[in-house]
Amino acid sequence: MGKCYEELNDTLISWINEQHCFWVASAPLSPDGHVNVSPKGTQDGRIFHVVNERACYYLDTSGSGCETISHLYEPNNGRLTISFCAFSGAPNIVRLWGHGRVFERGTPEYEALIPLDGSRERALNMPGLRAIIWLDIEQVGTSCGFSVPEYKFVRYRTQLEDFAANKQRKFERTGKWEDSYEQYWAWKNARSVDGMPGLKRAVKDAKEKGVEPLVKFVGVEEVYGGRYESGKMEEGPSQWAVLVIGIFIGMVIALAMQTDRYVGLMRRVISL
Repeated sequence: MGKCYEELNDTLISWINEQHCFWVASAPLSPDGHVNVSPKGTQDGRIFHVVNERACYYLDTSGSGCETISHLYEPNNGRLTISFCAFSGAPNIVRLWGHGRVFERGTPEYEALIPLDGSRERALNMPGLRAIIWLDIEQVGTSCGFSVPEYKFVRYRTQLEDFAANKQRKFERTGKWEDSYEQYWAWKNARSVDGMPGLKRAVKDAKEKGVEPLVKFVGVEEVYGGRYESGKMEEGPSQWAVLVIGIFIGMVIALAMQTDRYVGLMRRVISL
């Protein structure tokens, strides 16, 4: 059954390295923000890496969303959970709880984590990689996984890599910024579904190039105005404001009721 550990052990690390997919979960601090869960493929060690008993990271390939990045960048947030699940063999679920960091492509941390050492050279040159997501592990948990069905692994899909390679070739052929991944990031990775800032280079390019970031959540403009500033969503009146207004209205109604009673009493006295 379920057990908790302060860190990974050799058995868990070996088991993790055998898995073909994992899930990443994060959320904004605001109670009105949306929790995000992203499934990802391990690519047999090309994407997910265990550094030691207390740290791991994965290569973050470009996609239409940037939820994890936005939540990790949020001030005083950084919460991140990575989960693995066995679909064959003995049932098992492993969760890694902790706080994460974002190392965007081109930063010293990014380059240091992907050295040109043969087996990982392809990873460094993989088109569309935008960042490394690092997790400082604070707690490890296992659970039974008895209710999870069994599946047979067939293969890793190649559509994302194919899309990225075609996009890279087109940019190299045309040289137009509009065909670059930088433009794609500015359009799709500058904001989360809640309107939070995303990839830093995307936010910068969107501002400098005049790119309007994609609004991804239906109704987000009405709910949040698509803006997220200083780590707080721009919301309507706060709960305290609503409470004060409610108390004031209640006092006015009570005063009015007392006034009506007083007037009625005086009329009865006068009539006597």
